[in-house]
Amino acid sequence: MKILTNHYVLLLSLLFLLGCKENKTKETTETTDETEVITEKPFQLKGEEVIYKADSLSMKGYLAYNENATEKRPGIIVVHEWWGHDDYVRQRADMLAELGYVAVAIDMYGDGKQAAHPDDAGKFAMSVMGNIESAKARFNAALEMLKSQESVDADKIAAIGYCFGGSVALTMANAGVDLDAVAAFHSGVQLPVMPTSDIKAKVLVCNGAEDPFVPAETVEAFKKAMDSVKADYKYISYENTTHSFTSKSADAMGKKFNLPLAYQKEADEKSWAELKQLLEEVF
Repeated sequence: MKILTNHYVLLLSLLFLLGCKENKTKETTETTDETEVITEKPFQLKGEEVIYKADSLSMKGYLAYNENATEKRPGIIVVHEWWGHDDYVRQRADMLAELGYVAVAIDMYGDGKQAAHPDDAGKFAMSVMGNIESAKARFNAALEMLKSQESVDADKIAAIGYCFGGSVALTMANAGVDLDAVAAFHSGVQLPVMPTSDIKAKVLVCNGAEDPFVPAETVEAFKKAMDSVKADYKYISYENTTHSFTSKSADAMGKKFNLPLAYQKEADEKSWAELKQLLEEVF
């Protein structure tokens, strides 16, 4: 009887230990599952206006990022067309935020100034590109503002631009500004600062083959200069494509001002895919 009792007690002890182990495993699984739910928050776009100073001017930018991101992300500067800082450049910043970056649409004219006519746009653009030191100061002010954001990895920065903005981004890269990558869309390549050995960025240029604002001889000169300093770059020319091919408002603006502007869906989508590939490779 004593032996049976001892066996019975031992059996109960084993069952109790197994039960505790099962409960601990279950609790651990529940905790792990709960942790996964907490870390996998859905994407939440946050877009906010930011004010920064340059040349004693108040510059109006737009910052876009994933509000639920928990880690620092690469920062992307987005430079506007010659029309000025508008909804289009903000849209591109939002699109970059959706890809997981922190993007800032910057202001190169000051006070968020916009042009209502091509003549004004040309004057605004020349006032910036005609004074390269002032242009660098304005760009660097935006760069430092972006780097100071808590959500940004300050060691991973790129810049992209459209039309005038593409020329700005390329010029900054040529001048040796510390950028990991630069992408320019329907951008002139006859620049106030041509490529030198100071260039650090990996460069992408996407232009239309039928763009009269980008003469063939300037493209050849640009490529020759980039090759001469062994720059890491890719130049793409889209057939049957003219200026402002990424902007859906290009057709209306072209008609309004009798300019060779036209949206080209295929070139727009292909060039955006090229940008995504560039950023993935660099970051």
